Amino acid sequence: MSETTILFARPSFWEGMARVLDLGNTVNSYNVSKSENEADARAIAADWHTILQDYNDTFETVIKEKDVKQPSEQE
Repeated sequence: MSETTILFARPSFWEGMARVLDLGNTVNSYNVSKSENEADARAIAADWHTILQDYNDTFETVIKEKDVKQPSEQE
């Protein structure tokens, strides 16, 4: 299962170290959208992408398991 991080900042190691010393909270930078609607649309699209990817992974697993079981069932 994959996860989305569209609405969260993903700092590098050095940005993380700088945040420890940043008492004024000036280093924070988040993934910004032009409006709330745009942020919602991006998050929903990412959620649906994740859901469809999970369905696809499950479908492929079922097909592989079915292909493996068929030869033994014919004996």
